[in-house]
Amino acid sequence: MPIVETAARKALEEAIAKDKGRSAEILIHDGPLRQTILALKAGQVLAEHNSPPAASMYLLRGRVRVTGQDQSEVVAGEIVALTHVRHGVEALEDSVFLLTTVTSQAGNSHGDSPNQDHHE
Repeated sequence: MPIVETAARKALEEAIAKDKGRSAEILIHDGPLRQTILALKAGQVLAEHNSPPAASMYLLRGRVRVTGQDQSEVVAGEIVALTHVRHGVEALEDSVFLLTTVTSQAGNSHGDSPNQDHHE
């Protein structure tokens, strides 16, 4: 079983090394539940996308801005529920977060999964 801190360090190293400045790895995939480590290099943006039925972000390192209906800044150690409207994430510093999502159907992820870059 992956250790979160090890996965976070690895994801950030990969994000910094990649041209796109991001990295993602699914740690847990159990039916509709997914927990994914995402890392963004400072200045990188996850474009606005639709939210799954339930989602939260726990910021492990750095500082990000969540955009959408309401903009909010999240710092390391904070956990926030993500809104059910389109939203995006902008890294204000090199950042790593644990994204927990619950999709409406087992085996299906939400539209613009940030995990796409993990398979490049």
